[in-house]
Amino acid sequence: MAETTYFPRRLILGGAMISGVLLALAVHMLGARYGLDLGGLWRSDTTDFMPAGAAIAWWLIATVGFSGGYFTATLMDSAVSGEIPLRMRQFLIAVGVLVLAGAGQAAAAPSPIPTLSGVLTGVAALCLGAAMAFCGAHFALRRA
Repeated sequence: MAETTYFPRRLILGGAMISGVLLALAVHMLGARYGLDLGGLWRSDTTDFMPAGAAIAWWLIATVGFSGGYFTATLMDSAVSGEIPLRMRQFLIAVGVLVLAGAGQAAAAPSPIPTLSGVLTGVAALCLGAAMAFCGAHFALRRA
């Protein structure tokens, strides 16, 4: 019987964080393309208390960052021992490539929001995605 190989926990944590952050940024770029403006909370020209699009964008980025880190850490932990079938791995790779390609296409188009606001919301999405991806990967590794 073959021995089970294990990756170091820090390597799995780092890979899961990178994956979660990339997915969170991809969702931010796709959301901005479809009108979910992350910077709507800081606008002073709106009469509404909180724009719904901004709240949805924050929650969507946080959810995708957390779940991306969690599921990637779980998959990396089980993939090392060969528990994931080859077809499932190929499917997950194809889905990840398609999401990142869609985000690249959305990022290449002209931005509907001003430049400084776009940079600040991108940095905020990066920080939120990184924090949530770390939490998701950390919880997955504690459970494993």
